[in-house]
Amino acid sequence: MGIEATGGEIDMGKFWRTLGERPIGATLVTAQSADGPTGFLGLSAAHVTANPPTMLVSIDKKTSALAGVIENGHFAVNYLPEGCAEMANAFGGKGEKVFEDGAWDTLATGAPVYTEALGVFDCEVETVVEHGDISIVIGTVKGIRAKGEGAPLIFFRGKFLSD
Repeated sequence: MGIEATGGEIDMGKFWRTLGERPIGATLVTAQSADGPTGFLGLSAAHVTANPPTMLVSIDKKTSALAGVIENGHFAVNYLPEGCAEMANAFGGKGEKVFEDGAWDTLATGAPVYTEALGVFDCEVETVVEHGDISIVIGTVKGIRAKGEGAPLIFFRGKFLSD
């Protein structure tokens, strides 16, 4: 069932359903906090510019990982390979095995990096912009890793496709 809305007819449900029409690679955004590693399923991570290399993540202000990102001044964006839907769901709050599955290490900032990620951007927080119910965190890339093989875990219309 399709939707169309304009002006005041655009509510959160219709907004999210329309965003769901864009297939997106699943990402985990991770940080090292004073209480240990923290992270969340970050479907809104994106690059800002290549010169200087810069990434951004939008973090809901209710997400517990936001404090770790802000307080410790770093985050890593991990692009998940297919076969990681259970891990993605755990980081999305639909499971309990956060950081228990898979192998983790670090690059430059100390943020946890998933060793099987297709690609990783390890970032130092540069700017935080408050907007509505989110914090837009912009980070300078301090480390990268690209696997160079494998297929991505894709999120589309509210579910993972490749698992």
